[in-house]
Amino acid sequence: MEVRIGIRESGRDITLESNLDSKSLIGAVNRGLADGTLELTDSKGRIIIVPSGAVAFVEIGTEENRRVGFIS
Repeated sequence: MEVRIGIRESGRDITLESNLDSKSLIGAVNRGLADGTLELTDSKGRIIIVPSGAVAFVEIGTEENRRVGFIS
């Protein structure tokens, strides 16, 4: 699942792929924002830590299966 984190006063976003489903990601984001530090692990095992005061938005992509092949 793709996650995009907007950073205040910055034109750049942080984008990562997570193995968590949307409900788990929403819970992790809510806990992180309440605790003061948003900490997520991407699908490659890298840890992303962002102070909650710097977070402008968090966008969680939709769960959809990737299509393979041609559509006719």
